[in-house]
Amino acid sequence: MTIERLLAATCAVRPAGDDDAVDGVPSQVVARPASAQETSALLRTCSAHGLAVVVRGHGSKLGWGRPPERVDVVLETGAMAQLVEHSRGDLVATAGAGMPLSRLRHLLAGARHELVVDDLAVGRGTTAGGSTLGGAVATNLSGPRRLRAGPLRDLVIGVRLVLADGTVARAGGKVVKNVAGYDLGKLVTGSFGTLAVITEVTVRLHPEPSEVRQVHALVPRGRLAPVLAHLVAGRLAPHNLDLHARPGRDVQVSVGLGGGPGSTQHRADLLAAELSAPGLAGDAVAVTDPERTDLQEVAPVVPGAAAPMATDEEVAGRPTLLTVTARLSGIPELVQVANDHRLTVTGSAGVGVLRATLPEPTPVPAVLEAVAAVRAATTGLGGSTVVLDAPPAVKSALDPAGTWGPVPGLELMRRVKAQFDPGRTLAPGRFVGGL
Repeated sequence: MTIERLLAATCAVRPAGDDDAVDGVPSQVVARPASAQETSALLRTCSAHGLAVVVRGHGSKLGWGRPPERVDVVLETGAMAQLVEHSRGDLVATAGAGMPLSRLRHLLAGARHELVVDDLAVGRGTTAGGSTLGGAVATNLSGPRRLRAGPLRDLVIGVRLVLADGTVARAGGKVVKNVAGYDLGKLVTGSFGTLAVITEVTVRLHPEPSEVRQVHALVPRGRLAPVLAHLVAGRLAPHNLDLHARPGRDVQVSVGLGGGPGSTQHRADLLAAELSAPGLAGDAVAVTDPERTDLQEVAPVVPGAAAPMATDEEVAGRPTLLTVTARLSGIPELVQVANDHRLTVTGSAGVGVLRATLPEPTPVPAVLEAVAAVRAATTGLGGSTVVLDAPPAVKSALDPAGTWGPVPGLELMRRVKAQFDPGRTLAPGRFVGGL
């Protein structure tokens, strides 16, 4: 019996095509369950027959991490994309895992609420739709505004998920303050789909600010450390504090502010005046009125500034994409090391989490040298380096340890994987240590 016929009784199933490969690993069928119950039936059958399953929302982050050891079934979450509940008084929303972040933002806008998560995957993958809610949780997707609200893992207050053997479980609740059982929401956040299939997520929301402003400064290399120190020590409560550094160019620093009408503009003007002082940014400072506060949609308007901020898609082909972290005081040193190895750095200098990219044509030895140099720098600065994505030639040259770097608690993670997925049904080999 073919896999398609075997799974046909559980949910909608179709043969896989070339576009359904997962990071170069071909799959056999694509299943599209429409509920937790159908997901349960699907996984129960897959587990019983030893079929490997990889979950896909929009496919924008399927290349992140290691290629799975094998893929028999791609499980699409797009049929679970409904807004289940929006509790306006409690600032809480529950939605299916397949809900696109862009659509969720639109649905919440009528109440002037928002999930403070910046979609860093817009335009990537098989569609231009960016991330789904489930995909964001599975990869712990957090962008510039995490300075305001914390990482996504802190905004998830409840989940419904299906384990590899088909068991349906709930954790958390529908209010911000709850103590309902183990915090499985935090456990599966950032697990890359290796522990369970998320079918529904409850998240904490924030009110949209009435007014937003961005203050941009073009900062010479020698002044980056005092500028960042000044901003970190300030009392203006920014929503984001970001930088964009290309090799051989001045660094663009952007500060997002939000709040009531009038007061936000006043704070922005005060900050612009501070940054214009001698010894900081000087004259290359400007205030803008963006539609939203995330870094990728803000084009620099600083006089003499270079072209708009690059995203991963502005470099040729499939770039090598690193996530690098460091203590805040070490950000200038980390940026310099990365730029010295031709990496372009973008991210939050306010929380010490940055992304660094190299274009695909970079020779593999040069990529490996850059990764080693940046990893040594981040380790010395109290952080870490993860090769989140890379061309196949680079991935094949990196073993799992080279991709993820040193991972404290790896043996504990192995035991958790064995408890949740003893048959290695879910994305085997994709995560840390070959989990």
